Amino acid sequence: MRWQAQMLEAVDDGALPGLAAASIPGLQRSVRTPGFAGVTFHEVRCRSALNEVPAASAMPFRWTVNPYRGCSHACVYCFARGTHAYLDLDTGEGFDREVVVKTNVAEVVRREVSRASWQREHVALGTSTDPYQRAEGRYRLVPGVVEALARSGTPFSVLTKGTLLARDLPQLSRAAGHVPVGIGVSLAIWDDELHAALEPGTPSPRARLDLVRTVRDAGLPCGVFVAPVLPWLTDSVEHLDEALARVAQAGATGVTVLPLHLRPGAREWFLAWLESTHPRLVPRYHRLYGRGAYVPAHYRTWLAERLAPLLARHGLDRQSGGAARDGAVDEENAFPDGSLPAPLAAPATETARPAATPVGHQLALL
Repeated sequence: MRWQAQMLEAVDDGALPGLAAASIPGLQRSVRTPGFAGVTFHEVRCRSALNEVPAASAMPFRWTVNPYRGCSHACVYCFARGTHAYLDLDTGEGFDREVVVKTNVAEVVRREVSRASWQREHVALGTSTDPYQRAEGRYRLVPGVVEALARSGTPFSVLTKGTLLARDLPQLSRAAGHVPVGIGVSLAIWDDELHAALEPGTPSPRARLDLVRTVRDAGLPCGVFVAPVLPWLTDSVEHLDEALARVAQAGATGVTVLPLHLRPGAREWFLAWLESTHPRLVPRYHRLYGRGAYVPAHYRTWLAERLAPLLARHGLDRQSGGAARDGAVDEENAFPDGSLPAPLAAPATETARPAATPVGHQLALL
């Protein structure tokens, strides 16, 4: 496959708005390839790779690694869309089509975890954009990160929608012989038409269920996010019951159900999609979300009550995180119970986070 470098100074009529003016730290070159039609990869050399989570957040681990920014999964609702604004890039199509690739991320992780000051604290991959999006098939950044973490004795976990993770299962299994390793798979939508509209770049739900089975067959824990639940679209008893039944049948070690949240960047993009496809729901969404990013307490309570008998029916109530009551908990900062190594998934304090629903344990927070 032939790759063509594109200098930012060059005129490119096919570039997305703002590309020529984009300020991307460490940028080496921007490339396109026929194998990824319409996608531009901005290859950068990062100075740091381990991102520290503030201690005040009361999360059970303090460090994350994200090899990519932007994501070709193109999920309309993706909470991370707003992060592209930090680089003066578009949070709509730009987020889907302009992917920042940290080409030296494994080298930098290796250097950072080899420092005498490194305490081998848990590191989470997949907290911003998916480490196993399609670009990983080309760049193969995750194996180097996994090797660096495992060799240094650092426990880690991965959250993904990408079935490409199966490629690395032998390595992940070997790593689990040296450090605790957890896997989480996100599964939001089960209707084929809705999946194609809202998650056009992701593997099918069936393929991701097969991934859960494959991970479990490899002897690794695998929790599942049924998230986000979309009000009036995927929150019916029938939809939730089917989702939880399939998750249980796939052998997931835990499940967490979370309602949609609409941060800036994602909010505008999702509501525009809603206006074009389900205009009757737009007023309902405006009333439900107001000007905020999270559903109100009454919806979270309603969802938890709806979920309780379904979780029990499928044997998921004892190991599950259930439905989050706290609007501040989302895919970015939670892993399903059962996906994280138990000693590292300490619950948040009562003062830091409200408890999860009565139907399950408190969420394990990122």
